[in-house]
Amino acid sequence: MNALTLVFVSLCVFAIGYRFYGLFIANKVLGLKVDRLTPAVKLADGIDYVKTNKYVLFGHHFAAIAAAGPLLGPVLAAQFGYLPGALWIIIGAVIAGAVHDMVVLFASVRHKGQSLAKIAENEIGKTVGTVASIAILFILILTLAGLSIAVVNAMFASPWGTFTVFSTMPIALLMGIYLHVWRHDDVLGASIIGVVLLAAAVFAGPYVVAHPTLAAIFTLSKKQISVIIPIYGFIASALPVWLLLCPRDYLSTYLKIGTVVMLALGIIWVRPEFLMEPVTKYVSGGGPIIPGAVFPFVFITIACGAISGFHAIIGTGTSPKMIGNERDVLFVGYGAMLVEGFVAIMALVSACVLVPADYFAINTLPAVYQNLGMTPVNLPELSQAVGEQVAGRPGGAVSLAVGMAYIFSSIPVMKGLMAYWYHYAIMFEAVFILTAVDTGTRVGRFFLQEMIGKLIPKFLERGWVPGIIITSLLFTFSWGYLVYTGDISTIWPLFGMSNQLLASSGLIIGTTMIIRMNKARYAWCTAVPGIIMAFITMIAGYQNVTANFLPKKLYLLATLSVIIMILMVIVFIGAFKRWYELLKVKTPVLDEYGEQVLEVAPE
Repeated sequence: MNALTLVFVSLCVFAIGYRFYGLFIANKVLGLKVDRLTPAVKLADGIDYVKTNKYVLFGHHFAAIAAAGPLLGPVLAAQFGYLPGALWIIIGAVIAGAVHDMVVLFASVRHKGQSLAKIAENEIGKTVGTVASIAILFILILTLAGLSIAVVNAMFASPWGTFTVFSTMPIALLMGIYLHVWRHDDVLGASIIGVVLLAAAVFAGPYVVAHPTLAAIFTLSKKQISVIIPIYGFIASALPVWLLLCPRDYLSTYLKIGTVVMLALGIIWVRPEFLMEPVTKYVSGGGPIIPGAVFPFVFITIACGAISGFHAIIGTGTSPKMIGNERDVLFVGYGAMLVEGFVAIMALVSACVLVPADYFAINTLPAVYQNLGMTPVNLPELSQAVGEQVAGRPGGAVSLAVGMAYIFSSIPVMKGLMAYWYHYAIMFEAVFILTAVDTGTRVGRFFLQEMIGKLIPKFLERGWVPGIIITSLLFTFSWGYLVYTGDISTIWPLFGMSNQLLASSGLIIGTTMIIRMNKARYAWCTAVPGIIMAFITMIAGYQNVTANFLPKKLYLLATLSVIIMILMVIVFIGAFKRWYELLKVKTPVLDEYGEQVLEVAPE
């Protein structure tokens, strides 16, 4: 199969899905209203609740949700062949992932920008809300640890990439000041400044690090980066959202979307063939990268490329506090997820155009690869072309960078530039992931403020500086410690399972709200994918514990997996009970906006 065919099919399906299914959810299921004031307007404080241009907000939201999942997950899932991953990404993004993101964003907008746990408390009950808050906080810590370790691995000993990533921070500060101090809401001017300076940083990178002193400054060890990233997370969490976080994520989006568009154009030009089989012999299990069979592990491996619980954290964290118009929920929530699905397709293509023997040589340790009976074909030439040893570099990041560099350098005018494109791709991956880390840290701070605020009400005051600093430090230290002491091979499997359980939880909580809004006839839109994902992920969690963690004597990870599954089961049972109670209500009532609902819930 030609890779161009898959790219064309995915674009068509995503466009049709947005035009018809997305509008159906917006108009019929949720009933988005232009004239209903959003939290960004009603609760505007200039710090967290800030009405934001929908294109800037789209950039921030996409940059925040698009982390390691859509890049690394599809690459790892290529072990099963290109067909299983492609089908799940295309179908899952339209009917599950985009619906999930849009519904949870809508729910938070209708609940004053509050967290998913608080929404669960308001819609289902206090006990469920408490359990959900504990589970979500724990999952968020694991998520940020996993994402940050991926950044550490991508930036390690890469001075050019490190310089470019660091450059985005002062550029973002300049954009934030320009937008809110010098030229209020001049998005076009800020965009031009950001894009020009970002391009300058990217192209200046090789020349900057060519100087021995500067190269030494930007050549950091894993431990050094493991300390720097949490420090950045703390700063991004504590500063006003308009000053660093939002403009930096908006800036990073240009790099992300621009690179994906270039990659798509490269595929159109090169028209590479898939060298990976549609379905490999590992679909039944026994693969060297993913321990289980295609069902259920393709679902939790691809993760964010099709549906992600981390998106529920962002969609009920920073983004709903910046929505200026309810109708923007469709563009920001549903649209950003479809773009992420397309990113996942690009990542899958980049992995599957490699010779399978080379793909497995990169993504497995040498001792494991020796048992596969394969011989590398182009690997020595690839290593020489990119200027680094790429064999035995598991995790997906290196094979993705090699695949992207191969496609770019196959264009006639770019021959001989594979090393340039490889290091650019490594930097691209780091920026992709880091923009989710800063937003996730801010959301984690919100969670801690809510939880501590139940005991010390002062922490509920969003503008109380000591509360912001204390909760930011506590949360940043929690995931930063795991980054400093942990390893991606131990955290990522647990993250994948817990992430998808949280996604199913978001759909189930959203279903509860839809039923309460007297729209039970449309509840299938969220209930069906939510229940299916819960069932699949529970199976994957059980297999992870019994066939992966326990045989390796990873008792802590096994215990944490069981705890997360139990917490989520409590949430599901509470939601199902609430469904039953709501469906017995026969007479709707009017809420304060004059809309018929089965029961009025606190905002």
